Amino acid sequence: MPYDCWRGMVGMIKPTKGSGSLVELIKMLPDGIGVIPLFNNVRHGKIEEFQSAIPAYEEKIAELAEDKVDLIHPAGTPPFMLLGYKGEAEIIQRWERQFGIPIFTSGTNQVAAMKALKIKKFVGIGYDFDDTSIVARYFKDAGFEVLELEKLPGPWEEVGRLSSKDIYYQAKGLFLRHQQADGIYFQGGKLRILDIVEDLEQDLGVPVIHPGITQCWEIQKRLHVRVPRTGYGRLLSELP
Repeated sequence: MPYDCWRGMVGMIKPTKGSGSLVELIKMLPDGIGVIPLFNNVRHGKIEEFQSAIPAYEEKIAELAEDKVDLIHPAGTPPFMLLGYKGEAEIIQRWERQFGIPIFTSGTNQVAAMKALKIKKFVGIGYDFDDTSIVARYFKDAGFEVLELEKLPGPWEEVGRLSSKDIYYQAKGLFLRHQQADGIYFQGGKLRILDIVEDLEQDLGVPVIHPGITQCWEIQKRLHVRVPRTGYGRLLSELP
């Protein structure tokens, strides 16, 4: 193991190239945790691209297993949510048996974070699916009540350019329509919204599930590391 990865090495497979979410995650992670990133080549966010991505994930998991990483994270919700909650669990179980390394996906990561924060019913915003029922069905099968999901405006390729303040405004309006919600969920790592997570939690009094923050939390948990961080909301400040 490289001397600067004394706390553990994570292999990560990103669905797209050039996402700023990887940079954000590495900045959030504690010293001593290394990341080996590999990339798939989803370009336009089409259902067909997501459906055909699973073999590419498996090839890269095999590559990371050869590198003897401590943990593997195939990132990106759409390819696995299309399998359904049960189908995703089955493929993770198969991969863990085959490669002998713990694996978690973005979906299982977000489910675990919601349970840790005691979220049972939530509202959410994303951009990957025109048909938000795919996401709703996944979380319903995982045991949650999905009050409403909204899709962000604009083309998939440009969603990372959206203003975090505009997204704050949309998320707040969504929550105020469903004030019985005990959490707010953001689906998709292309969003540059770290600066509004704590604001939303303070203003609305409920926890926020942000893809990169939840990844940082679970990586620490899986590697038995505990380094709280402020400025990113409850999940990283409390590390439940």
